[in-house]
Amino acid sequence: MLDKNGIARRIAQELRDGWYVNLGIGIPTLVANHIPQGISVEFQSENGILGMGPFPTEAEVDADLINAGKQTITALPGAVYFDSATSFAMIRGQHVQLTVLGAMEVSQGGDIANWKIPGRMVKGMGGAMDLVASAENIVVAMMHTNKRGDSKLLPACSLPLTGVACVKRVVTNLAVLDIREGAFHLVERAPGVSVEEIQAATAGTLIVPAAVPEMQF
Repeated sequence: MLDKNGIARRIAQELRDGWYVNLGIGIPTLVANHIPQGISVEFQSENGILGMGPFPTEAEVDADLINAGKQTITALPGAVYFDSATSFAMIRGQHVQLTVLGAMEVSQGGDIANWKIPGRMVKGMGGAMDLVASAENIVVAMMHTNKRGDSKLLPACSLPLTGVACVKRVVTNLAVLDIREGAFHLVERAPGVSVEEIQAATAGTLIVPAAVPEMQF
């Protein structure tokens, strides 16, 4: 199965030349480290930067340059900075071609829960509500199961929802799955992972085609 960087590498294969891409907090931020050769994309962070680069080396760290998750980042030549109003105008105006989000749960109907666990203090949903309401192409990066081994791909989310029927594809440490017609459709297996392992780890309805290829890197 994949580690978090492996998930990010597979999601990076979804990128297309010239796209504007928003990266959410967590695993999605790693995607900026794995841009395929031969393409140019612009990464946008909702706190006000267009043109994020990969994570900095120790010598490159600038404490004033951060992403939405408060991680230090680099800026590519030509990067621009702006206020939150401009940032969310880009998002709400659907000027971003791909949004990559982390999640605690995803349902077979495409619902996503990624902002609150009951009983824990949180500041609020933040920009995620704008992303799920405005983006037309949402890919989720997540582990297939939680720390207890329970599936995070469910018939229905048990946690408070961030968005309804908005997720199109999920990339986990076990598989790539598309969401359509009220079910998870298995697209690819992680290297060394069997269909049976994916089925056992998926609580929601899983449609398995006759042949399921392994991910290629």
